[in-house]
Amino acid sequence: MEEFDRLAEIEREYEDVLGRLSDPDVSKDHKVFLDLSRRHKNLEATVHAIRAMRAARADVAVAREMLEDASASDRDFGRSQLAEAEHHLDASERALRELLVPSDPNNGRNVIITIRGAEGGEEANLFAKDLFEMYLRYADRRGWKVEVLSSQPSELGGIGEATFLVKGEDAWQRLHNEGGTHRVQRIPVTESQGRVHTSSAAVTVLPEADEVEIDIAPSDLRIDVYRSTGPGGQSVNTTDSAVRVTHVPTGVVVAMQDEKSQIQNRAKALQVLRARLLKMEQDRQAAELSKERRAQVKGGGRADKIRTYNFKENRVTDHRVGVTLHKLDRVLQGELDELVDALVADERNRQLRDES
Repeated sequence: MEEFDRLAEIEREYEDVLGRLSDPDVSKDHKVFLDLSRRHKNLEATVHAIRAMRAARADVAVAREMLEDASASDRDFGRSQLAEAEHHLDASERALRELLVPSDPNNGRNVIITIRGAEGGEEANLFAKDLFEMYLRYADRRGWKVEVLSSQPSELGGIGEATFLVKGEDAWQRLHNEGGTHRVQRIPVTESQGRVHTSSAAVTVLPEADEVEIDIAPSDLRIDVYRSTGPGGQSVNTTDSAVRVTHVPTGVVVAMQDEKSQIQNRAKALQVLRARLLKMEQDRQAAELSKERRAQVKGGGRADKIRTYNFKENRVTDHRVGVTLHKLDRVLQGELDELVDALVADERNRQLRDES
């Protein structure tokens, strides 16, 4: 009875969402319409699975009835028909169970990724650039679009920090587990005696926030403008086009200087700020304020590693799922699917165990 009530409630909500989406007044409210569209997409597959399971149960009932009424000569056929119907029912119930696991509210969103050199000086910055290029190649393989929001080059051609937007239907699902400390073991270009060094880069992954979802009052912002600078502090712009936006209530600070236009830098800074505030609000609602962000970045130290890239052995190891691949060269060319698939599967299995 409990299962019936739960499934019936899902179907009622689905029909309610469909009805509200067709309401002209709802379509005028962009935020409500966006929320309903996302909810409709999440519910649609589940409702189809519910109806498929009901049909499979009906087929099993019919097959059992036919077997009971079958003559002796038809019993083998009847048993095979019942076995096939039960197989389809088992598959449909498994599919429904997976869909009933609460989905990530950020699925379907675009992703904002920030990479910065952490421990290891200039070698960490060089590794941050390697990761940046790896994700660009992976995005290209997946058919996602990428917009670089900011990039601060370092002295030897690395990246002090880079922030970029990845646009793709499954970008969040496949990239949110990339957040954390990535460790590299190799001989740096700055090493004269051929010794292997260990350095790290920190990756943060945030869901992009729609402008209407996060309402930022102008009075809550402090905006400072200054002259853009390059590696070593040299001026790269003769006008005050760089922008630093501080959200006073939370203390969150975002700086942008890549564009020559102050207006463009301000728009990009607000885009990143909205993403950070959305994640903070989601964490607060889940009573886990900043938990995921701390889990992703922690201190950026080598001991907090989620993945190790060993150049000498051409090896990459993801420590969360215990997967080791001896093809680091190909991973850096964007062949990340094997690692990502393992992380997605592990996350799903844990959700199914928790739900059970």
